[in-house]
Amino acid sequence: MTKTYVLDTNILIQSPLALLSFEDNKVVLPIAVLEELDKLKNEEGERGANARQTIRYLEQLRQTGNLFEGVTLETGGFLKIETNFVQIELPHGFGPDVNDNRILKICKGLAEKGESVVLVTKDILVRLKSQKIGINAEDFMTEQSPQLQEQYAGRLEVYAPDSAMNDFKKKGILPEQVYPYTADASKIPDSLSDAIKREIHPVCNQFFIIHSETNEKKTLLGRFNGKLIVPLKSLKEEPFGVQPRNVGQKFLQEALSMDADTAPLVIVKGAAGTAKTFYSLAVGLEKIFEAEKKSYRKILITRPNIQFDDDIGFLPGTEQEKIAPYLRPIIDNLEILVDRNENERYQNEKELRGKIDELFNRGIITAEAMNFIRGRSITYTYLIIDEAQNLTPKQVKGIVTRVGKGTKVILLGDPEQIDHPLLDERTNGLSYASEKMKGSPLCYQITMLTEECERSALALDAAQRM
Repeated sequence: MTKTYVLDTNILIQSPLALLSFEDNKVVLPIAVLEELDKLKNEEGERGANARQTIRYLEQLRQTGNLFEGVTLETGGFLKIETNFVQIELPHGFGPDVNDNRILKICKGLAEKGESVVLVTKDILVRLKSQKIGINAEDFMTEQSPQLQEQYAGRLEVYAPDSAMNDFKKKGILPEQVYPYTADASKIPDSLSDAIKREIHPVCNQFFIIHSETNEKKTLLGRFNGKLIVPLKSLKEEPFGVQPRNVGQKFLQEALSMDADTAPLVIVKGAAGTAKTFYSLAVGLEKIFEAEKKSYRKILITRPNIQFDDDIGFLPGTEQEKIAPYLRPIIDNLEILVDRNENERYQNEKELRGKIDELFNRGIITAEAMNFIRGRSITYTYLIIDEAQNLTPKQVKGIVTRVGKGTKVILLGDPEQIDHPLLDERTNGLSYASEKMKGSPLCYQITMLTEECERSALALDAAQRM
């Protein structure tokens, strides 16, 4: 049965080509959506750009026919701009001049005509109101990732026979003699032949914790290179004097240490305190200062901020002065890295700040607003995008597809800590990039576990309890 999808404005200002995501069904744009697009078209930033792109696409469609009567989309669907149903009654308290309620009137009117109506909106409150009038409503599903606990973690625990583990240590390869790990000893297969029946399906660049099938505390670490599980290359390294403190950090160090040609994209998800930003900075500084061959021109840092990115042009001061308040978490990590003596680090705050300022003044580390990153071709740069869970899928695509030669992009963030009003753990750019780039030979991913929090004893305890 053909469905009628009524689109809210917020769908189009996040994904301008969402009109093409509904296959051969009917798509309806209420006239209120056009009015909102008109108000947004002159805005700076992402919303204005997406509104303009949507309007340009509607103009292309207008040239093919009458949008108020309906035109056929290239997907086989049908698009119509709807102006009717003004007289439809809504429950008491639904203000008649509110655009959300004007959209709900159209949904109700189409439903009363016998159409199978689905309202597509990112606004949770509108979805609640639609329930009151009996209209099905849903989020925009095309760009949704799986539930957080089902998202790709970039790591897998397995068992292997002792003979295979010995070969792995000697020859550096581990073929197919591994099977899924379980903490329940009663579920361990009686023989390897039984185990192989429970085969795993590794993903390219997926990290492995390999347990001995006779002693699960005996482990080796590896990575699936697309054909075989191979040992990690960076286990003995200490980037900028930093030693990995847990398995997750060992995997993280491996991904970050790979050169830009081998691993131009690294995606790191995890809770606060798991050293995502700290380790990224440590490896970046190592590659610039202490590597035999300087790998990158500079470290470029940016973090999306909803209000800041849109309003940067209206703030007083230079770009660096505008950005400074938003880089405090970066500075906190640099304070630890540039002065490794914990006993003396904070005895001379002025000297400590001078060391950090020197990194910025010499151009070794630079910071830019997200608006100034998009649209550029960035070469030979170690690019850290912190708090990437606040990016939209379109934003993250725009950044990753602009990466030039010799640049390494590190996306860092926690999908459970989102500030963007229209994003959640399934629709944010970090989770979107993770799922889309899963299996790419050019992308390394790791999800840090809560128990790998190293910030402090309190931070770990709170992360596990709260």
